[in-house]
Amino acid sequence: MKRSRVFRAAMAGTLAAGVAGTAAADCGPGVLGTSRTLTLERADAAYGRAQYAALPLAPGEVVITFDDGPQPGATALVLQALERQCVRASFFMTGESLVRAPELGAQVRAKGHTVGLHGFGHPHFASLPAAEQLADLKAAQEAHERVFGVAAAAYRFPFLEETAVLRAALKAQRITVMSVDVGIDDWLPEQTPQLLTDRLLQRLQATGGGIILLHDAQPQTAAALPLMLLALKDKGYRVVHLEWTR
Repeated sequence: MKRSRVFRAAMAGTLAAGVAGTAAADCGPGVLGTSRTLTLERADAAYGRAQYAALPLAPGEVVITFDDGPQPGATALVLQALERQCVRASFFMTGESLVRAPELGAQVRAKGHTVGLHGFGHPHFASLPAAEQLADLKAAQEAHERVFGVAAAAYRFPFLEETAVLRAALKAQRITVMSVDVGIDDWLPEQTPQLLTDRLLQRLQATGGGIILLHDAQPQTAAALPLMLLALKDKGYRVVHLEWTR
């Protein structure tokens, strides 16, 4: 009971801080925009109703996140679509992708988006010894710090496969774990923009909002994103951007 009261109080304080410190971006009429920024403390925390607690979001609020990039070609198109709609998102990047395309990774952050870790080589950690799991985390962190000059504050497990070894390491470094509320299986090949958009709206209707998982390394996601953003606006969803304190 005491733990529950402390958790609720902390979430209320975090939500209040995020609202008070943010003004809606002046993007002009007719775009989806970013309604507010939610600033989270750098801490041992975990969010995403697929596995953990819910983010302190109001009904109809969504957080747009991308995994697996940066990917030349597809990520650039994703950035263009977000910029046209004045939307800020969170990108969970693999270390391998950052090594291959560091300038593109830096461009993502320069455009105001949040960046976090998604492993180095995107392995199935459950099949790896503890030493290899920790080595992957270290390599991902080093790649992130080479590109961005700061330590990462957020991490999403590849395949959402948490292990006790890595969760303990992330906890010790006060790195927040991010899961999801809504996935649309956009990594599957040969899906049309309309199919992905319809699936997104259907699943959002079931959850009422939350953390959306997309993949900026996928060409079909990049192609569908303009239509998905328009659909979010038409249905009245509001985008919340995540940031972490240093």
